[in-house]
Amino acid sequence: MSETAAALKEIFDKMPENIDPSAVEGLDCVIQHDLGGDDGGQYYATIKDGACSVTEGRHDSPTMTLTMQATDFVALSNGSLDGMSAFMSGKLKIGGDMGLAMKLQSLFSG
Repeated sequence: MSETAAALKEIFDKMPENIDPSAVEGLDCVIQHDLGGDDGGQYYATIKDGACSVTEGRHDSPTMTLTMQATDFVALSNGSLDGMSAFMSGKLKIGGDMGLAMKLQSLFSG
């Protein structure tokens, strides 16, 4: 398993435990992650009732879709790539609920 693939697995495995319950209170959404590149893949996070679950694959009707290269997503997740910079430079594309995209970082701790 490559370094990027291992990092992605860890990010998505830890996503449910890194959710901030107070930040997601009352939120009911699905965030699709479409990650390109050799180690990319598709995952979606379902946030509902103050909890998060992650599923590999594609959701039929996500609230928001985040599209980027897998290596950039890892950098975004570990803080070495700024979300706004990534969006402005075209490394990060958002489809759907832009309001949700703006709060994304505050939903997870760590």
